[in-house]
Amino acid sequence: RRMNVAITRARMKIIILAGGNGTRLFPLSRECYPKQFLKIAGQESLLQQTIKRFLGLVKPEDILLIINQDHIFHAKADLAEIGASQVNIITEPASRNTAPAIALGLAYIRQNLKAKDNECIFVSPLDQLITPEDKFLELVKDAENIALMNSDNIVTIGVVPEHPETGYGYIQASSEPVGKGFKVQAFKEKPDLETAKAYVASGQYYWNAGMFIFSLKAMENAIRKFVPEIAMAYIGYDQLLQEFTSLPKISIDYAVAEKSQHMVVLPMGDISWIDIGSFDSISEVLADKNGNALVGDVVAENIHNTMVLGSNRLIATIGVEDMLVVDTPDVLLVAKKGEGQAVKQVVEKLKADNRKEVSENVTMYRPWGEYTILAEGDGFKVKKITVNPGCKLSLQMHYHRSEHWTVISGTGKLTLDDKVVIFKENESTYIPIAVKHRLENPGQMPLSIIEVQNGKYLGEDDIVRFDDVYGRADK
Repeated sequence: RRMNVAITRARMKIIILAGGNGTRLFPLSRECYPKQFLKIAGQESLLQQTIKRFLGLVKPEDILLIINQDHIFHAKADLAEIGASQVNIITEPASRNTAPAIALGLAYIRQNLKAKDNECIFVSPLDQLITPEDKFLELVKDAENIALMNSDNIVTIGVVPEHPETGYGYIQASSEPVGKGFKVQAFKEKPDLETAKAYVASGQYYWNAGMFIFSLKAMENAIRKFVPEIAMAYIGYDQLLQEFTSLPKISIDYAVAEKSQHMVVLPMGDISWIDIGSFDSISEVLADKNGNALVGDVVAENIHNTMVLGSNRLIATIGVEDMLVVDTPDVLLVAKKGEGQAVKQVVEKLKADNRKEVSENVTMYRPWGEYTILAEGDGFKVKKITVNPGCKLSLQMHYHRSEHWTVISGTGKLTLDDKVVIFKENESTYIPIAVKHRLENPGQMPLSIIEVQNGKYLGEDDIVRFDDVYGRADK
């Protein structure tokens, strides 16, 4: 007698790519604190929103977050805030684009999460707003079904274009159906406006959202076939990590998607998708009925289709139209609406000039808290330093500067050579040049101090660390 046996499908694994610096969102996004951690649309960061979206589909331990190694403490803090500390985190030793990053993620999933050949992997960027989320998760399940129909299938999500857009790549679908999707005919580069209009009018093209789903075996085979330079290092996770910096800089689109004969596009249908890749897209999210998006202390008189993002000072606008204004304490960006993609070019010019604004911010975040530069000049720098409860800075010294600390709130614990001192609000202490010291917050409330530095050189690299709970001590 034939028996009905239920086949249990393995839990899907999610790879979230979060290694970029978001240069098109400068000056909000910087190398020290990129867009992944910004709270642009809502009270949660883009990273938090993306993680929570997929928690409707899998458990935290089925998610793998791939980030730049300099941002791991930001990521851990964001995950802890939403109760998702079990998410797996791996760091890229260097930025090598999406193909090496995905290969590294697959190696980790096979080795550390013990995934099998037929387990499905969903790859997603994190700079996207998608609603409604329940319909999107159903779409992901449809994509999983297509990926499992054929062991070689690689499915990509196609966004139905709402207008001709020159900032996105396009996917051309054939008329051959594959499940609820279509076999891919071609991938197209970012087009000019006339070409984009033709794409949209044809009804055959979709925006490329950078989302893929496939079985573990399918992508591993594709990498071996199309990217032998990566496959040679793809012996295991540890080996691939060791050789990562020597891998080619190449996107998964160029490396695999454009070459594979097994690509399938699944249209998103009426699901709303917004790529938070430029200020134009942010304006679209925040705009009111007049097309204006005003954030901060803004007084607007007779403006239209304009976005103003303020920080801590009053901004007055009169009679402007189709403008983007982004104000931060050290950088003011003014651009014509529709030119948001060109911000990346400005950043490249600043990099060429070695401008610190590209990598640094007035407020810098650290594993123990943050500091804000209040003033600086020849031979001096003034900071406000905030240390989170239970946290402490490294045991360190400086060769070129002395420091004077004054507590403005909380209680601090100072180690100065072999002495330990507790100091409270309105109390001060002095740290001479070349003396070992450490600041710690033993209390239950944040510790805030004003630090005045004096010396001939005040760069952040004038720190010699002897001991650090965050693994940053000098060898």
